[in-house]
This record gives sequence, C-alpha cells and structure tokens, in this order.
Amino acid sequence: MESGDRYGVAGYGSGGNGAVPPPPSHAPSVGPPPPGAPLRAAAAALLNLTGLGLGYALLGRWGRAAVCWAATAVLLWVALPADPDGVPAGVLVGYLLVLVLAAVDGGRIARRSAVGGAWRPGLAVGLGVVLLAVPAGGAVVYGSARDEAREQMLLERLESGDERVATASGQPFEAAKSEYGKALDVYRALGEDHPGSRAAKLVPDRLKAYYDAVSTPYAKKRHCEAVAPLTYLRTLPDSVDRKVLGELAAWPDTPLAESLYACGVSRLGGAGSGSGGDGGTELGELLRTFPDSASARRVAPAIDERIKDQVTALKGAEPCTATEVLRGLGATASRLPDDSVKKLSADADEGVVDGVYACGVDQFKDGKFGAARTTLTDFARTYKSDGRVRQARNIATAAEIADDRPAAGKRLPPSKRPGGARMELVISNDAPNTVEVLYTGPVTGTVTLRACAGCERYSASEGPRRACKASGRNYPKARLQLPAGEYHFLYKHGTGATARVDSYSSGTRVQPGYTYTSCTYVIERSPFDLDLPLLPDPIQPVVSPWGAGSSR
Repeated sequence: MESGDRYGVAGYGSGGNGAVPPPPSHAPSVGPPPPGAPLRAAAAALLNLTGLGLGYALLGRWGRAAVCWAATAVLLWVALPADPDGVPAGVLVGYLLVLVLAAVDGGRIARRSAVGGAWRPGLAVGLGVVLLAVPAGGAVVYGSARDEAREQMLLERLESGDERVATASGQPFEAAKSEYGKALDVYRALGEDHPGSRAAKLVPDRLKAYYDAVSTPYAKKRHCEAVAPLTYLRTLPDSVDRKVLGELAAWPDTPLAESLYACGVSRLGGAGSGSGGDGGTELGELLRTFPDSASARRVAPAIDERIKDQVTALKGAEPCTATEVLRGLGATASRLPDDSVKKLSADADEGVVDGVYACGVDQFKDGKFGAARTTLTDFARTYKSDGRVRQARNIATAAEIADDRPAAGKRLPPSKRPGGARMELVISNDAPNTVEVLYTGPVTGTVTLRACAGCERYSASEGPRRACKASGRNYPKARLQLPAGEYHFLYKHGTGATARVDSYSSGTRVQPGYTYTSCTYVIERSPFDLDLPLLPDPIQPVVSPWGAGSSR
C-alpha cells in the first residue's frame, strides 16, 4: 500500500514483551468441547468404574472421589469376611448403581474439561481397562471365599447330624427315634439340596454309620428289639432319594426277615396267645412281607419241631406246662397266613388232648386234688369220644373225695376193674334231702339217693338209735357190688338240703364173704355239741354215714 500501512499479527508475550499465556483450566461452558474430549471421557469413566474414584482424582474432583471411596469401603465392610449367603442384594445393587453414576458423571466432566497436567488420555484409558481387573478379580476371589464359607457351613451341619446319631445310639430306639429323624433330615438335605458339596460327598459314609447305629440290636443278636428299628430303616426310601441311600435302600430286608423269624420262634408257645406274645405277630409279619425269603421257609419246620418237642414233654415232669405250650402253638399256627403252617395246628390240638389228661393225672399225683378234679372233669366233658373219659371221671371222683379225705389220693384209681368176688353194700337214706355218695378204692363211682319222704333231722344222741329204723318206712336205697379192699366215701348233700348241711367223708375196708349196710341221716347240733331243740340260727347240721351192721 502506498500509505505504507501493513497488516500484522498481534503476538502475545510475557509482560509487555508479547509472551503466550497458559490455557484455561476448564473448558468453556459453551462452544465445542476441547480437542481429545471423547478419549478423556472414556478414560475417566473407566477409572471410576474400578470403584477407586481415580477418574475423579485425575479431574481434580476430590469430593466426588471421596464418595466413591466411601461406597467401596461400605461394600468391603459388609462383604468381609465372606459369608455363605454372600453380599445382600440391596447393598450390591446400590454399589453398582454408585459406580455407574460415577462413570457417567466422570465421563461428562472429562468431556467438557481440559485436563491439566502431562497425562495422556490414551494411557489413562489403558490404565482404566487394566484396573477394571481389580474389582473383577475381587469378585472372583470373593466368590471363592463365599463358596468355601458355604462348604464350611455344610460341614458343620453334617457334624451336627453326626452328633445327633451319637447321642441317639446310646438310647433305646423308641426314645431315640426323634433324634434319629432329625439327623436323617440333615443328611437328606445335604444329599438332595447340595449334591456337589464336600459335605454331600461324605453323606454316604455317614448314612452307613447311621444304619449301623440304628440296627445295633440286630448286630448284637437282640432280634426282638431289632424289629422296630429295622422296620424304620426299611421305610426310609419312602422319604429319602434312593440315589442318596444307594445300596442301603434295600439292606434292611434280610436283617428284618431274620429278626422277625428269630424273635417269633423264641416266643412260640408263650403266654399271650392272640396278642403277639406267642410269636404270631412277628411270624405273621414275616410271612406276609417276605413270603419268599429263606427265613419264611423256616417257619413251618420250626413250629413242627416245637410241637414234637412239647408232645414228648407231656411224658415228663411238667405235662401241664407242656399242654399250655401246645395250646399256644396250635393257636399261633392257625392264625399264620400260610397253609403249610396252618395245618400244623391239628398236630398241636391232638397233643393238647393227651396233655390235658396227663396234666390232670399229674395234678392228682402231686396232691392238687381240686385242680385235678377240674382238669379231668373238663377233659371228660370236652373229649367225650376219647377212650380215657371213663378213667378221667374216676380220677376226678377220687380227687373230689381226696380233697376232703387225703388218704383217698394216695394212689390213682385202677384203670381196669378187678376180678373176683363182690360184696354188697346197701346204703339207705334217712335224710330229707337227696344225697350223692362218691366212693373210690379197687373200684370208683358215684350213686345218688333220693330224698326220704317224711324223714326228719335228728339230734346228735337220737341219730345212731333211730336212723333208718322206722318200721314200715321205705327208705331210698343204693346197692353197690364192691370187690374187697379199702374204700373211701364222700357223702354230699343234694336237693332239699340247706347251706348248713355239710359233706362228710369216711373210710372202711370191705372184706370177702360179708355184706354191708350204711345209713345216712341229718343231725342237728348245738354250738356246744349238746342235744338241744332246733334253733333257727346257731344250728350246724351235717350229713353223716352210719355203719348199721354187717353179716355173713
């Protein structure tokens, strides 16, 4: 230009010398972001996602960085030490929300701000990526610690189950059943709910020990005591997965069958027929539950052998006991659900017939005359077609006489009538009531004399003088033909007698070549044995035989 003017560029210096001033510390609030903003934003966001607040630290926002540090501190305080249940979901969600907000906020600030210092955004991004491995690795380590804590918790549960088994094993099963059930719940939960845990892998061994503890009575050969616990073990597959039980699921079958057999056989013929005390309950359960087992096949031979043993015992010292055992065996066999066993009841019943007779004879020999009379009278009434009925009645008659006159029970009545001459014994009744006369000796029997119409009771002094001597009176009579020998008589009051008329027994010897007479009458006695008139209350009437005489 002519005027000499020229355009120039004004320069910046320091002071008045045109030096260049430093850039502003923050990006202007309006206008485009400073160069490199996206990279800086990514770096700040990644660094904040680490939970260490490094993005805020690079941006110089220390307050916001402190919030990140506090959030991480709270998380660590809640999470450590590792718990089997892990960090509560609410805490974890809240912490992640803080990290996300911090990342977004850090990226926003970094995008609008020119960061001072000599740091490189690219390097910061790489550092953020690397540092993200810290929380990720921490999560992995924490997960491992949490899993270990869970394993320890499950092992403690397993130990608690073991302690319950140890406690229960020292008690009777019924008292310990509750503890066993609680221990089983522990093992079942570990095996079914935590199949991959270390505790679950130990469950099979624990269950083996559990079965051993419950079945201790079986191991000790206490078979009756073992039935209940073995039955319990057999029901476990209904409530516990068979995969957990393994081979134990079917194990109790054979021991239970053996225990039912051994217990039932040990009780055969015992007291309590029909209520289980005779072995019927156990043997019946065996035959119904394990009909094809080796133990079930042994039931019939065992009962048959026991019946034969008791039949043999009828000839021994305790036939009454053997008879009761046979009754029990027959009752048990008849109730069992097996035809081969049921038919054995007939053998037992046949033995009972012989046993009842043998028992009555033994009671007579032992001087138990009342019991012998009852036993043999029942025998004669029950087994009417048996060839021993007559002899049973004779022994029962002798036992009744011997109960009042022990000398009549020194020996059993002969089973056969003796031969030889017979002597006549005529018994007349001068009593106003019927009289039954029982006699035993070389022959045994009974006769009944009708009441004497019009006959009266005598005083003690009148009886011997007046009884059976009224002229023209037809006294009821019985005529006995007796072989010679010693006889015992029992005169029993019958119809028409009062409760105060006593039975009377006596004895005599019948000799060859004689005939005998006897008279029965009733006398009235005073309490002092004086001959007094009849008084209503203190009178003690008795029946008395009287030998009226004898002749050749």
